[in-house]
Amino acid sequence: MNTNEETISNDKINDTGEQERDAGANSLTRMLSILDLFTEDNPLWATNEILAALEVSRSTGYRYIRSMASAGLISAVGNGYYILGPRIIELDLQIRNTDPLLQASEGVLEELCDTTGHSALLCTLFQNSVLCVRESLAPFSPADLMGRGQRRPLLRGAMSKVILAHLSAHRLRSIYNRRQDEILESRLGGSWDEFRANMAAIRNDGYASSSGEFTQTMIGASAPVFNAGDEVIGSVGVAWEKSEMGQVDIARIALSVKRAGREISARMRDRSMGKVLRPRAVG
Repeated sequence: MNTNEETISNDKINDTGEQERDAGANSLTRMLSILDLFTEDNPLWATNEILAALEVSRSTGYRYIRSMASAGLISAVGNGYYILGPRIIELDLQIRNTDPLLQASEGVLEELCDTTGHSALLCTLFQNSVLCVRESLAPFSPADLMGRGQRRPLLRGAMSKVILAHLSAHRLRSIYNRRQDEILESRLGGSWDEFRANMAAIRNDGYASSSGEFTQTMIGASAPVFNAGDEVIGSVGVAWEKSEMGQVDIARIALSVKRAGREISARMRDRSMGKVLRPRAVG
């Protein structure tokens, strides 16, 4: 075989290898998407319902279900129905005990709650949204307060906006280009210049506030949390009912949440030991 033939042959082998890797990655993604089916409103899924949702052949679908059940990520409850599995409970415990952000917030959230008299929340950036990972509840906290495991949109609410404002300029530009209508609807700016100016104002203040942006009866204030590389990875804040507004000193609240954000960020730097906890989303 001449050199040209060898080159063509090698290129075909490389292309085939890449295609196989892509197919494997897509297959894994499709299998793991089973987890997305289980929600608070739909916690129980029949085998046939899972197969229909996956839009794969029955043999492939059954293989996915067996693999997920074998890993403990889903669990059979009889009559061909499945729920989320016990392995997730184990992983949740491990996260609670070892997650650097949770460890860095120990005591800080409780102090913030005591100081302000309002429920304190810790959130992290996750897949272009904001996820609550920990809370310290004040007495008589409202039932609809954001709690661990709940997501909020990146463009609404104090916990979200303060993270958004501290993303890099190129990430903000990318978000603006893709979500201009949502940004306008959220009153964050009708143009790139307005949006950029609003984000700069939040950065200059060191905190963000919101009123009724997600839950109509709630007001919130939050500050950013940074990793050892000074990248924003989350937010810490408090929330209270609008009916309490007359008794709330916003300036004092702002000082408290900023102090909490600085303390958690400092602990993240101290505990990093050269390892940087990366943001969980790119924006």
